[in-house]
Amino acid sequence: MSGRETVMSGWETVIGLEVHCELRTATKLFCGCRNSFGQEPNTNICPVCLGLPGALPVLNRAAVEYAIRIGAALNSTSQASMFHRKNYFYPDMPKDFQISQYDVPINAGGWLTLPTGRRIGIERAHLEEDTGKTTHVGGGGRIHEATKSLVDYNRAGVPLVEIVSAPDMRSAEEARAYVDELRSILVATGASDGKMEEGSLRVDANVSVRVEGAASFGTRCEIKNMNSLRSLGRAIEYEAARQVQVIEAGGTVSQETRHWDEGAGRTGSMRSKEEAYDYRYFPEPDLVPVEPSSSWIAEVKAGLPPMPASRRARLGEMAGMGADSEAVATVVRLGLDDLVEAVASAPIAGGTDDVGEPQVGARANAIAIAVKRAANEVAADLEGASRLDRPGFARLVGLEASGKLTSAQARTVLRSMLDSGGDPDAIARELGFEAMDTGDLENIVDAVLAAHPDEWARLRGGEEKLTGFFVGHIKQASEGKADLKAASSLLRRRR
Repeated sequence: MSGRETVMSGWETVIGLEVHCELRTATKLFCGCRNSFGQEPNTNICPVCLGLPGALPVLNRAAVEYAIRIGAALNSTSQASMFHRKNYFYPDMPKDFQISQYDVPINAGGWLTLPTGRRIGIERAHLEEDTGKTTHVGGGGRIHEATKSLVDYNRAGVPLVEIVSAPDMRSAEEARAYVDELRSILVATGASDGKMEEGSLRVDANVSVRVEGAASFGTRCEIKNMNSLRSLGRAIEYEAARQVQVIEAGGTVSQETRHWDEGAGRTGSMRSKEEAYDYRYFPEPDLVPVEPSSSWIAEVKAGLPPMPASRRARLGEMAGMGADSEAVATVVRLGLDDLVEAVASAPIAGGTDDVGEPQVGARANAIAIAVKRAANEVAADLEGASRLDRPGFARLVGLEASGKLTSAQARTVLRSMLDSGGDPDAIARELGFEAMDTGDLENIVDAVLAAHPDEWARLRGGEEKLTGFFVGHIKQASEGKADLKAASSLLRRRR
């Protein structure tokens, strides 16, 4: 069974996700140890995060503020909360319990909206401490194949917010879109860097299947060890297909935790799924309840920057493209809004249409061009984007919007700016890109029409596909200097 298989006809996949987000605090959740990725193993540790006798936790105020930010961004209700001990016995948990929140989380309820407009519910977003990291040495990196295991406690005690979604997703694609949107929101709040490759954002998926139209959920399995959106999608597709196969063969799906094997492209059983009573939760006796004041919560909410959904709405409106446009979503997801904002705030030079007449909506046209350039050429070279001068990008878009550079010429100039920076006007001059005079373009169009009278008659008769034929010849005759949009406009006028 391939991990790429989709659920068979007549079945529906039900997906809920648990996303663990490490917070960008300077220190850990309950002690003063440094919160930093990539340090030498077991160097950022102390008696508190190692759980040594007599060591007492002290709550990190910045972590609470970050949690409130996340709650506000997810439309949750931030409230008084308390910590519990979640008891389990793994080598990477030095205290043999994890300090977490159980029935009274700091954030309750909420939702986020996908770029498609679909709303996914949030059940809770609570604070807890991270565990250490175990590395199994030998074999394929799994414990049953290892010759030894090494534990690094640098991560033990790092502050986390666990965000638990409602079981509202119905496909692997929707689950990927949810994590992508959630990651953008977390980064926008400043609470997390969202780096899945460094483990600061980790996802567990609860997957079940049911017959289409059924009201009740099937038995769910939790999938772990997915370190990318691609892995998440493949794991969900495989697991859903596996469960359908089990049920259709007359078997019963067992509630369990399963491990995703990226190399094999399949999930494998790890252990039976724990319930809350297995962890023997009880209130953490060394910590008082967390009771943020209503004024502090309001202050944190007021300080939030615009979230991705509102940024998409603004960008789509400015460009006349719609908030659900793929280009708009790409620009916002990659944080390239500032490029478009630079164009939106720049003077609009030219203000003319393809053939030199006054243009209505010149600014919207320039913004639409900026969105397309950012979503394509800039998005394909994010390293080069750091060399891209924002006012320079605005000037380049202005040159294209006014017809002084063709679309192809603008892309060439932008490529040079991404490679080595520079001024767009100077680069255009160096490359020999000069605006073609309207009269010269009209002469070329007339010459091409005269050279192909039969095709011209057919175009005038309604064979629209011949527009491309003439535009190609105009491009060739002008040695690539003609503005092809202007050429198309002239063809329409000639008809």
